[in-house]
Amino acid sequence: MAGGAWLQLQVALLLLVALIFSTLSPSEAEAEAEAAAATSTNLRRRQEVQSLLKRLNKPPLATIQSPDGDIIDCVHISKQPAFDHPLLKNHTIQMRPSIQPSGMYGEAARPFTQTWNQNGEKCPDNTIPIRRTKEEDVMRATSVATFGKKTHGSHHPRLAGVTDGHHYGVASATGDANYYGTKATINLWQPTIATSGDFSLAQLWISAGSYQNKDLNTIEAGWQVYPALYRDEKTRLFIYWTRDAYDQTGCYNLACSGFIQTNTQVVIGGSISPVSIYGGPQYEYDYLVWKDLAGGNWWLQVQGKYVGYWPSSIFTHLQTGVADTVEWGGEVNSPRSTTPMGSGHFPKEGFGKATYSKAIQVVDSSNNLKSPNGVSLIAPLPNCYSVMTGFSSTTSWGTYIYYGGSGCP
Repeated sequence: MAGGAWLQLQVALLLLVALIFSTLSPSEAEAEAEAAAATSTNLRRRQEVQSLLKRLNKPPLATIQSPDGDIIDCVHISKQPAFDHPLLKNHTIQMRPSIQPSGMYGEAARPFTQTWNQNGEKCPDNTIPIRRTKEEDVMRATSVATFGKKTHGSHHPRLAGVTDGHHYGVASATGDANYYGTKATINLWQPTIATSGDFSLAQLWISAGSYQNKDLNTIEAGWQVYPALYRDEKTRLFIYWTRDAYDQTGCYNLACSGFIQTNTQVVIGGSISPVSIYGGPQYEYDYLVWKDLAGGNWWLQVQGKYVGYWPSSIFTHLQTGVADTVEWGGEVNSPRSTTPMGSGHFPKEGFGKATYSKAIQVVDSSNNLKSPNGVSLIAPLPNCYSVMTGFSSTTSWGTYIYYGGSGCP
């Protein structure tokens, strides 16, 4: 709605309210005033929603209807939301990294499969597939400004133990001062969400800076089930970033400008299928994030495919420096601690029953992948969500963790 039209509507509402008030008792007039204010607020919010949708949903060159209900827009790679970022106005897209870390092991052979292209659909050349944001998606957020963002409480294992509803079963690398990236093969599940607003995920974290000083930089990738964000309980590929401890910057997926996607066949925020079955087939995917020292950008690779990168310029500590912490594991946001983590079963149950991340490696200054020197475990509520670690020198598992739990009784 244009500014002039909005002003005319506001004037008309005020005139209507004045006319009504002249014939009402004081109590009736107060009720009508509250109703008119609510109407004005709703109109304003819908205007803000439409403005956001216009920014996020770029004009597509083709559109694909996914079987899961998503609408996938094929947007020209140069028109993606990333380039709305003021620091990326003159950015030249890097189509592939200059070099990939050596020494990777434990690569899975099966392809990365998502629901939207299970029947062979694909976007045209020079376009990327983007999950369309719908009005109802934004309306589920607490505000338009917080859509696609982590909005309250502690969102990082460094603050594990703060009782704000975030619970962890996480391992953190120890023994090195700097990390140039990390790799993990993450087991895929579809936990049942207990309460609206809860989420459950498995991911890796790359971090630098301080939460307390509000300069924490993070890069995050994995899978999550988050009905409030996606309107369903499907397991979805997700990414996240921030440079100010989740305060003003960063977002999930492509809900803000920042991450530059180069892959034409992966939908960030798209559902993944199939998922693991308790006591049955297990599914897993490799995630690798590393700093390409030639340009400083942080690249994401999933199941051997380059997805895109976080430009170094959107960060502070991770711009010129590297990470001081890397973690892997599960997180649940559940104030009542009732939503399960991973499979919903505890680590002691082992393969086929508990969730795992295996073939865990870190990238060193020589761009080599190696097993972490050591790991420390974070599970503040071990009777609800826990984690255990191990190492196999005779299989491709290398350093691994099992994690998860059913929640608190």
